[in-house]
Parts: sequence; C-alpha cells; structure tokens
Amino acid sequence: MVDVRPVGYVIGQLLAVFGLAMLAPMMLDLWEENGHWIVFLESATVTFLIGVGMALACANAQRARLSLQQTFLLTTGVWFVLPIFAALPFWMGATEARIVDAFFEAMSGLTTTGSTVFTGLEALPRGLLLWRGMLQWFGGIGVIVVAMVFLPELKIGGMQIFRSEGFDTFGKILPRATQIAGSISVIYLGITAACALAYAAAGMEPFDAIVHAMTTVATGGFANTDASFSAFGPLVQYVAVVFMALAALPFVRFVQLAAGTAQPLLQDSQVRLFFGIAGVLVAVMVGVRLLDQGQMSEAAFRAALFNSVSILTGTGYASADYMQWGSLAVVILFFAGLIGGCAGSTACSIKVFRYQLLFKAIVMQIRQIHSPHGIFAIRYDGRRVGPDVLSSVMAFFVVFVVSIGVLSVLLGMTGLDFTTSLSGAATALANVGPGLGDTIGPAGSFVSINDTAKWLLAAGMLVGRLELMVVYALFTLQFWRR
Repeated sequence: MVDVRPVGYVIGQLLAVFGLAMLAPMMLDLWEENGHWIVFLESATVTFLIGVGMALACANAQRARLSLQQTFLLTTGVWFVLPIFAALPFWMGATEARIVDAFFEAMSGLTTTGSTVFTGLEALPRGLLLWRGMLQWFGGIGVIVVAMVFLPELKIGGMQIFRSEGFDTFGKILPRATQIAGSISVIYLGITAACALAYAAAGMEPFDAIVHAMTTVATGGFANTDASFSAFGPLVQYVAVVFMALAALPFVRFVQLAAGTAQPLLQDSQVRLFFGIAGVLVAVMVGVRLLDQGQMSEAAFRAALFNSVSILTGTGYASADYMQWGSLAVVILFFAGLIGGCAGSTACSIKVFRYQLLFKAIVMQIRQIHSPHGIFAIRYDGRRVGPDVLSSVMAFFVVFVVSIGVLSVLLGMTGLDFTTSLSGAATALANVGPGLGDTIGPAGSFVSINDTAKWLLAAGMLVGRLELMVVYALFTLQFWRR
C-alpha cells in the first residue's frame, strides 16, 4: 500500500493556510459592516482546524522526498480537496448555493477555468467577490508550481523537456516546490500589483481593479459583473489585453528578466510562436468582422483583439457576445481555445510547445519517408528531444481529443444539446471558461444546466488542469502496485 501520510501532511498544511486566507474577505465584509463576515469566520475555522488536525496526524511521516506514487497522489489530492473547502463560503453564504453549484464554482476558480453558475454578481457581498478572485489567484500560482516542479518529474505530456532548464526535481519535490514558489511569488505579486494599478489608472474602481488584477494574471476570467468586461471602458480593455498576454508567458522568464537577463525571454521559441499565433488570430478576426460589417471601427477592432486574446490565453473574459459574429468567427475562437499559452505560465489548454513538437515530429516523419535510411533528430531551443518526450506529447494529444469526445457523449446523455455538450467538454478540459451557444456562451452561464452535467464538468476541469495523465494514472492497476 502507498503511504499517504506525507501527502496528508502537505495537504493539511495547505488547508491551514487556506483557512487563514479566508480571513481577508471576512475582514472586508466586517469593515463594510456586512453580516456576511460570519460565514467566512465559520468557513475559516472549519478549514483551519481540519487542516491543522490533518497535518498533526500525519506529521510523523513528513519527508522531503516523495515516491512517484505519492507525487501523483499529492498533485491530484491538492486540487480535489481544496475546492471542497473553498466551496464553503458559497454554500453557507449569500449565494445560498447548493453543494453541486458551490463545488462547481470553487473548482472553476482554483483551476482558473472561469465558468460560473452565479448570476447577479453585482448584488453579492464584496467579500464573496474578493474570495472568487483570490481562488483564481491562488490557482494561478499553483498551476505554475505544478508545471515547473511536478509535471516534469512525472514526465507528463512532454513537460520533462523543461527539466534541463533548471527544473530538475528528482527526489527533491517538496524543497524544490518551496524554492520555486518563493521565487515566482515575488514576480507573480509584482505583476498583479502592476495590473491593479494599471486598471485603476484606466478608470476602474479600486476594489474592481484588485479583484480583476487577480483573475487577469491568473488567466482565470472571473469578473465582478454579469456583463464581464463589456461593463468597462476601452482603456480598461486594452490594459486587460496586455496583462492577459503577459500572464500567458513562462514566469521563469520573468524571474530571469528581473535578474537582469532578457535574452532567454527574447529567444524562447514558444514565446515567439505565441505572439505570432496571437497576431494572426487577431488579424483573422479583424478580417472576419470587417467582412461582416463592411467597415472597421475602433470598437470592432478592440472587440476582436480583446476576445481573441482572452480565448487564446484561456482567460475567458468577454467584452462582446461573439456568438453574434457569424459561424466562421465562432469556429475560429473555438479552436483558438484549444491552443493556450506557454508552458510555465498560468494559461491553460494544450500549450504552444506541444504544437511545436507535434509539427517537428510530423516533419521528421515525412523526411523519414523520403529518406528511409536517414538519421533525423528533433531539437527544441537547441536541445535534442528524446523519443520519450515525443511519445508523451503524442499521447497527450490523443488522450486530449478522446477525453473531449467521451465527456461530450456523457454530457449529451444528461440531456444537453450537441453544441453545449461539445463546447462544454472542450472548455472544461481546456480550462477556458465560456462555451458556445445561448446557454453557456459568452452571454450566458452554467447555472441552468443539470446537476449531473455540472459534476461532469467539474471533473473535467480537474483533469484538464492537471494535464490529464496525472489523474488518469490513479485509475490504473499498475499505479497501485509496488
């Protein structure tokens, strides 16, 4: 049997910290003399006590080294357990959400998906709005740590290629996670503060600026209004575009940039390709809108720019209902959501580097067909790519497509229509946020879909955020054998 005590010890510590974090929205509601503060006090007490109790119960097994099985369990366990407790303020609070809705919202927040089951956001206590923003902010930095520490160690989806960049964590999972989290936190906090200040300077109210800065840098997409970013002016939307794009870049490059080395950022091939894809996507969407309208206004250009970057990075903000732009625009944006940002960023979906490796593998295969006796090697940013990396990437693509298909069928069996089922599966596994159609599209929400579909989508968010294989491995017999 796998010794789960080291896993329980770490999760317990994180729960204790999580409980303390709930005091921030509690203090905000208390400051505003809102009786909702008691909900956060109760939630914080329960979360903190359970976390401390779990950590103390497992303290005799704490260790710096984790086995491969324990690492898989820890990665999945954290992202499953934390949403349960994060849901408490929604369940007991002003939303009076049912358990399924509270868990869905919490999972969407921590996985930075951005899908929501809540409406009338403007009427909610500000402490609850702050908590939604904090969930995505915590989820964003958690995603970076998982991508830089755990996934390379677990050799998930080709992420092991980044171990040569100083991410070597073999046998040192927990110390390395602490070290990287400390380095990244400073940069992450700095970019968040800069984003909040930029939003405030562009005309946002201070509270909105803080919350939206959290959800922007986390590429999460939770907004404080049902209208999302259509509630804000042009300058605010341009600021959001800048910071959504920055958040989709590898954060380790920002650490290097802060140390005075800009060359790695400028020479990173996935960064260059990401901006190339973004440029082409925006140009195509501008062209589509120009053909549709017959003329191009600043507002139309801004809508094409904002929503393209939002969907590409997986943020999921909406400044317009792009379902009204025609079927071509909808299809383009749907596939843009399946690209994502760079590895080591807060962005989600498949990631740019996997498309790079896929294309290189196809080219190599074609060359191999033309020259059967030739010896060809794939290189990525000057490093030779081994067959284990390529097989991991190929497996990821196959499993991703199959997962979308299976989840779509399951959602369809609950009674959802084809468009809602397919786009819902894709947006959950890619952690994008809005789907397609009138129900879960950019102008809708997930509130009206059935409970079974919500549980399935919440599971899809978890699986997608952890790069599929981390969760799927737990359901194999080989995993549980010594």
